[in-house]
Order: sequence, then structure tokens, then C-alpha cells
Amino acid sequence: MPFGNTHNKYKLNFKSEEEYPDLSQHNNHMAKALTPELYKKLRDKETPSGFTLDDVIQTGVDNPGHPFIMTVGCVAGDEESYVVFKDLFDPIIQDRHGGYKPTDKHKTDLNHENLKGGDDLDPNYVISSRVRTGRSIKGFSLPPHCSRGERRAVEKLAVEALNSLTGEFKGKYYPLKNMTEKEQQQLIDDHFLFDKPVSPLLLASGMARDWPDARGIWHNDNKSFLVWVNEEDHLRVISMEKGGNMKQVFRRFCLGLQKIEEIFKKAGHPFMWNEHLGYVLTCPSNLGTGLRGGVHVKLAHLSKHPKFEEILTRLRLQKRGTGGVDTAAVGSVFDVSNADRLGSSEVEQVQLVVDGVKLMVEMEKKLEKGQSIDDMIPAQK
Repeated sequence: MPFGNTHNKYKLNFKSEEEYPDLSQHNNHMAKALTPELYKKLRDKETPSGFTLDDVIQTGVDNPGHPFIMTVGCVAGDEESYVVFKDLFDPIIQDRHGGYKPTDKHKTDLNHENLKGGDDLDPNYVISSRVRTGRSIKGFSLPPHCSRGERRAVEKLAVEALNSLTGEFKGKYYPLKNMTEKEQQQLIDDHFLFDKPVSPLLLASGMARDWPDARGIWHNDNKSFLVWVNEEDHLRVISMEKGGNMKQVFRRFCLGLQKIEEIFKKAGHPFMWNEHLGYVLTCPSNLGTGLRGGVHVKLAHLSKHPKFEEILTRLRLQKRGTGGVDTAAVGSVFDVSNADRLGSSEVEQVQLVVDGVKLMVEMEKKLEKGQSIDDMIPAQK
């Protein structure tokens, strides 16, 4: 699916209703929010970098829905998209983030010492732990819209920042375009490497243009701290390790992020952030913290319990298959992570994962013994 015809200026020769997309079969947040009146109001506006309403909505027009999740159906092309197209983004954000209002303020907390516990998740059940987020670099368009020169400048800044890290964060950058087969295979085997986007959601957003130009992956020597460059966001930062020590994973995540941001600030390019949206990212679903703290956890009995879905909802958690958003669970191992991104802090979101997973492992142990868990079902958090 090629990048759309959204920059065709002749479209303004047609009436708004002649250009309005057919959303009759659609089930995504954008399709719920966009009306013919709103389209008419916003369709001739553009951000300073030239991102238009049609660019914002193209992925949601091309992808009516998803079998497992309610998709967002729109992307930002730059930091200003959230301001210029506020009338569309605000209701989408409110719908997607549990009633988060245009007047609400987001809180950020990257002090890992504020996390309680997390070093005591049972490794017989919790196979691995990770925390990831995205970051956008101020002064550049976002991946759906950036030029080749912008993308290369982002990569250059990122590589300079990452190569200056020391101690546990010392590592190496692998540009996608000149990786050897062996390096590629090793990174794939380690579940580190992102490949060319095949998801129609990413393709229709324009994120695969010029692939693999200026894309790459950096990781520290221990392979416990990774940064993807120019994939869905300018940076994707991931801290991970085997076992259930979420406290250690979160500590490394916070310290590494703060070190990287410091270097970008000195270069005159801090991360995009504001009081209302928190960290500004390409997809509105990732606004706020952009954080997904998750564990791969074995829940053979609990996953068959009739109240499994309800327990997850009450704990403000979500589950996926271990291969990502489009996959089912393998052998009763689930990827369980926080459901919230916007309106609560990084520490609060990881705390929900730590406390919720701990409770679910206790439930699993009871069910193994044939005991009831009715008295353990939590109240709605």
C-alpha cells in the first residue's frame, strides 16, 4: 500500500462532501469522531511542516478495524498536529484514554525509587520482564511525515547520544541497511530486531517510506537496554531481562532514558513533551508515558477461569500473545501489561503491573491446588 495521495492540492477543487471518506464499514476511534462538518472545517488546514487532515486520517480510512483491538485510526505527522487538528484529536484521545479531557494535565514520574516491590515476582511463573516507551525529538517531523534528511538527522543525533553512554549502558549501533546476515539473525534470535513494517496500519500511515534508510537498532553490551531508531517513533527505548525482577528492569529504564534525554537537551533537541499530553508520540494511543510495562507470565489455570478477563480489567491490565498485538497466547503464556498511558505516571503504571501480576500468580497457585479464588477477586482499581 503506497503512501497516499493526500498531498494532492487539486482535491480542494472538489466540495468537502465529495472528498469525505466512506466510513460506513469502519470501527476505529477516528471513524467515531470524524463527521462531515468536522472534515469540512479542518480539511484545508495544515501544520507548519505541511501535514493535512487527510494525512492524519489515512491509516484509519484504509484500515476499517482490527479483530482484537479497537484501533485509533489516525496519526500525528509532527508536534503541531495535536494543536492544528485538536478538534479531531481531542475526542479521540478522550475516547481512547478513558475520558481524559482537553483540560486534564498529565503527570510524569521517572524516579525508579518510587516503585514499591517488583523484585519478588516468582520466576517459576514470570518468564521475562520488560518496560518500553517511545520518544520524539523536538524540531523534527514524526515518522509518518518526515523527509529523508530529517530522518537521517534524527539517526545522527541518536547515534551520537547513544555512543556516548558508559558503564552498564555502553553499547553499539547497528544500522539496518548495512547489517550482515549473521548480525541480523543474531538480533532476530534475541527477539530484538524490528523488520520492515508489514502491518497495514504502519504502511498506510507512511512510516515505511525509504526503508531501511536511517533505521537501526542500538543495544548495550548486556543486551538488556535497547533503542530502536526511526521505526514507529523517532526512538523506542526498551529495558528487558529474563525472570521477574521488574524493579531492576524499571531502574535501568528510568536511568537510561534520563541519560539519553540529557544529551539531546545539550544538543538543543529535547524530547517533545507538554503538560496536557505528556510525551508526544506518533500514535495518540501512546501519548502520556508511552509506556508498556509487561511480563511474559504462565497462567495455565487462571486463563481458563471464567472471570479471567474481568480480573484483568479490574486490575487495569491487558493481555496479548507473546508475539505481540496480533498474536494469541502460546501454551498459556501471556504478555500482560498496563492498559493506561495517559493521566497517570510511569511509576503508577508499572506499580499496577507489579501488584496485578503478583496477585494473579497467587491465584494461579491456588487454582493449581484445586482451591477457589472467589475471595481474591479484586475491586476495580
